[in-house]
Amino acid sequence: MFRWMHKLVAGSNRRSVRSTPMRIVRARYDAAVTNDDNRRHWAAADGMSANSANSAEVRRILRNRARYEVANNSYAKGIVLTLAHDVVGTGPRLQMLTESPEANRRIEREFARWTTAIRLAEKLRTMRGARATDGESFALLTSNPKLPLDVQLDLRLVEADQVTTPDPRLDVPVDGIVLDTAGNPVEYHVLREHPGANAYRRGLAFDRIPASAMLHWYRIDRPGQARGIPDITPALPLFAQLRRFTLAVLAAAETAADFAGILYTDAPASGEADAAEPFEPIELEKRALVTMPGGWKMSQIQAEQPATTYAEFKREILNEIARCLNMPFNVAAGNSSSYNYASGRLDHQTYFKAIRVEQSHIEDLILDRLLAAWFDEAALIPGLLPADLGPIIALEHTWFWDGHEHVDPAKEANAQATRLTNHTTTLAFEYARQGRDWEDALRQRAKELALMSELGLVPASVNPSSDEENPDAEDEPAGRAAA
Repeated sequence: MFRWMHKLVAGSNRRSVRSTPMRIVRARYDAAVTNDDNRRHWAAADGMSANSANSAEVRRILRNRARYEVANNSYAKGIVLTLAHDVVGTGPRLQMLTESPEANRRIEREFARWTTAIRLAEKLRTMRGARATDGESFALLTSNPKLPLDVQLDLRLVEADQVTTPDPRLDVPVDGIVLDTAGNPVEYHVLREHPGANAYRRGLAFDRIPASAMLHWYRIDRPGQARGIPDITPALPLFAQLRRFTLAVLAAAETAADFAGILYTDAPASGEADAAEPFEPIELEKRALVTMPGGWKMSQIQAEQPATTYAEFKREILNEIARCLNMPFNVAAGNSSSYNYASGRLDHQTYFKAIRVEQSHIEDLILDRLLAAWFDEAALIPGLLPADLGPIIALEHTWFWDGHEHVDPAKEANAQATRLTNHTTTLAFEYARQGRDWEDALRQRAKELALMSELGLVPASVNPSSDEENPDAEDEPAGRAAA
């Protein structure tokens, strides 16, 4: 009976299988096809993990080449400096948001004194430049007894070369960093001497720095990535091509200029022209009238370098170089002669957005941790902080940076007045865009108005200009509009 039921079920299954047509799904991507045309192009593609791809040796080579290029290429140096200046500027400023205005001003004043004493803005600019050339920057929270303040917390910068594990017996998966099971840094291995220093000795001792005392700033491009590579890595071959092309054009122009002229003849080899030694140099006197041998003519070499495409090539390659940094061409080249007002504003939108993203990253990764460490030490000093602050960890605050100057100040002022009138913005936001504290600005303005009233001076009323007065403003070049 069971055998009969088994045959019945098996037969029904076979019939159901036969009644359902089989479909074979085939998918094809051109980018996944390897043929003779693209085999060499994709030869270096691999499936390594982020940390394996960014091994210690790979990072060392990229660092050295990026530093060399920045040290010898004027465009590379200018791009890195501009990026550091635009991101950090004169440094971030703290604005406390507690309910006590007096406590806010007191904390902001003491913290500003401390940031000035440790040269925080300068160190942040150095860290941004190091991230562009080294791929990452490290800063160690330490104590500096030489500071002329009660709070002796300091920030000591550490170059990426020193964060490494010199002892292979430690078996650290990520060079220089010990991670826990969740992927969080636990400690950093920092060499006491730079490996490139003259006094460096193999097997030099290193310090184990807890993660709570180390600030590690780098860009995470892949999940699980623990070390960074230079921001200008994709542009390094392009920088080399730019320098090679410039040197080749210069060498060709110099070679053409080395020859004052050449002698040539239209006569056949056994013709009537006088005998002349080939490739024999002839000294010419200045402002002299010379005669040629019979049958020979003189012609000056036409200089064909630089070619008409020289400037266009430099523009295109600089545009490609700056793209990996979200930087427009006119900022990278320091030249806005080909821009008009509208295109300049449009190109800068992406750049300014990238700067705001980086500033937010600095706030979360560096500034908030610095402020917490500063509060921890300041709370131990009697009378430095207000007594009724409450839990320091719950204190609300914000950071503001240098603002970006508008190309057309009149238009920006009109736009600000309109936004304030229809309540789509606030004074705090508008002043923050200029890198200023709105409370300090209003207090200063109140002092000025009071003094003007005391002296009998009346503030002059300014009529905002309309766009109709300058209908061609959008077509003005950015350089002239800024003037």
